[in-house]
Amino acid sequence: MFRRYGILIMMFIATSFVFAQGNSESVNVYTHRHYEADAALFKQFEAETGISVNVVTAGADELIQRLSQEGKLSPADILITADAGRLEYAKELGLLRQFNSANIQSAVPAEYRDSEGYWTGLTLRGRVVVYDATRNDGSRLSTYEALVDDDFADSLLVRSSANIYNQSLLASLIAHHGPARAESWAAGIVANMARAPQGNDRDQMKALVAGDGDYAIVNTYYVGLLQTSNDPQEQEVGSRIKVFFPNQEGRGTHVNVSGAGITAHAPNQENAVKLLEFLVTKQAQEVFAKTNFEYPVRDDVALHPVVAAWGEFKADDLNLSFLGEYNTEAVKIFDKTGWK
Repeated sequence: MFRRYGILIMMFIATSFVFAQGNSESVNVYTHRHYEADAALFKQFEAETGISVNVVTAGADELIQRLSQEGKLSPADILITADAGRLEYAKELGLLRQFNSANIQSAVPAEYRDSEGYWTGLTLRGRVVVYDATRNDGSRLSTYEALVDDDFADSLLVRSSANIYNQSLLASLIAHHGPARAESWAAGIVANMARAPQGNDRDQMKALVAGDGDYAIVNTYYVGLLQTSNDPQEQEVGSRIKVFFPNQEGRGTHVNVSGAGITAHAPNQENAVKLLEFLVTKQAQEVFAKTNFEYPVRDDVALHPVVAAWGEFKADDLNLSFLGEYNTEAVKIFDKTGWK
């Protein structure tokens, strides 16, 4: 017990010391994102404002736990996650504070930010179905719900249920259809899997092209990363992948945000707001879109040509707070249905 708390205290002291070495004008960021685009934007923000950006990178759950343990003594000003559900969870734990920004409200559509002002989306990702265009025309695809049909027996590739992207997809189905139908859907997906879940989204597409399955459920930006990879083998995989956006005749394709909130005990609240406002400017959104193959939250930013080539699609306008509200139920359903 003493050793565990001793380590936590040492971690806090070390973090505080690192943050204290920055300029008197600073903002401290706990982020789950690990992309070059983010690092470049933080540097640009520093150059334009003179405010130093101090970053701690870790998994979202680890960062949330850390915020909880640090309490009022936390040096963090901003929490960035790759999923709206984790932001909602942090909000429920009292780890985020409300903030008001006319700039963010005008830049980010209401469906991509918290209705009570606790967090805002920064980028969008779609959860889509992909197939190998060299051996499949995708004509059987229509909706997420239809993937449980017999036509898709032994054909689906998807990563573990421990992944937040799958948890949020299932949470969206709970919100639309209720837990009973969502459970039936999860069980149907398990029955139609070509193999037990393993690897990340890129691994699903590699397995798809290798012939291990016929369809894969993945996030859109992973497709862009494969199609533009410096690795010739990954480029070959990406060149054969075709993106299908489910539910276009109905509610639209499931989307999620990578987003951010200001921490409950942020010591640099004003600077935190400035950084979030900067990240949703047209200039910053163009960097996200061009560098990381994400969809911008702003309507006035052009897509990367690779992303634009996938075609336009209708996005599900479900309030993303439901992704957090039904996360626990989604995890229980995954366990119950044997989605490993």
